Amino acid sequence: MSMLFSPLALGPLTIENRVVVAPMCQYSAENGQAQDWHMMHLGGLALSGAGLLITEATAVTPDGRISPQDLGLYDDACESALGRVVQAVRRHSPIPLAVQLAHAGRKASCAQPWRGGRPVAPTDGGWTPVAPSPLPYDPGDPAPRELDAAGIGRVRQGFVDAAKRAARLGFDAVELHAAHGYLLHEFLSPLSNRRGDEYGGALENRMRLTLETFAAMREVLPEQIALGVRISATDWVEGGWDVEQSIELTRRLKTLGAAYIHVSSGGLSPDQQIQVDQGYQVPFAEAVRQAVGLPTIAVGLITEAGQAETILAEGKADAVALGRAMLFDPRWPWHAAALLGAQVNCPPQYLRCQPHGLKTLLKNNGRS
Repeated sequence: MSMLFSPLALGPLTIENRVVVAPMCQYSAENGQAQDWHMMHLGGLALSGAGLLITEATAVTPDGRISPQDLGLYDDACESALGRVVQAVRRHSPIPLAVQLAHAGRKASCAQPWRGGRPVAPTDGGWTPVAPSPLPYDPGDPAPRELDAAGIGRVRQGFVDAAKRAARLGFDAVELHAAHGYLLHEFLSPLSNRRGDEYGGALENRMRLTLETFAAMREVLPEQIALGVRISATDWVEGGWDVEQSIELTRRLKTLGAAYIHVSSGGLSPDQQIQVDQGYQVPFAEAVRQAVGLPTIAVGLITEAGQAETILAEGKADAVALGRAMLFDPRWPWHAAALLGAQVNCPPQYLRCQPHGLKTLLKNNGRS
């Protein structure tokens, strides 16, 4: 049988197959609130046949948004708007849903990518970003404001409050975003964290906020909701965050009850030197998985069914997450299942689309 289409336990959550729809920012919210675009986007992906669907990075405070158009889960209006989308997906798909909770840190208050992605000034509808140290992402950007002890407490509480909202909305899993150069990653990396207090300096201190935040979220989430973490395994910059530190962080997260680790890389510094190729980030996932033994999701130019199957069969990861490939081909799991002789869930309205000779590919998901 195909490993890609075999079940996988992620703590208390078991997913039907090991294809994960990765979080993909849409920059299409209003005041943090999900719009019709999110209904269309997530609704379509929920019918893909994947084993797990993770929402885009969802800010836990207004100043934690990457752009003024980012999705949020920091007030009642955000919760209600996202709840409308979740309820619609639930009516028509059995796919487990996860929400990725995030704070953009010094990379906040930027324009949408198709509008240049440059920092948006407070006078133009933006705000002053916060960070562990007053170091901008790019030397030409305005300096962020360094978080004091009270500010760190507000950020941590923001994650806790958003986790409570996610539980009320009925998400099956929550993913803590500590990757891609956003706030928690900024605390982890010595390149962006130059603090002299208990949150800076030694590795133990730089990990503190991520571990404290995870523990506080785990405490308020019901036990049936899986809590995982996305990390950047390396900054791709000499002297920065690296695989060895990622392994130690993952060990600590495992002892706190992490259900899985989602291994990406980069995003902290414009000086990164990334060698991009098919599956270029998979070795990082493999290293973390082998050292820690926590269920591991691999990402990074995984585009072909055979490639994904080999990654799992060789023990390099427990699941694979697809982002751009899933947007390019929203039925990627259907096509992969056809190649690997497996089955995937399908709404009854689509059952008759199966090509001649593949009548066992799609199975009724029981929703109408």
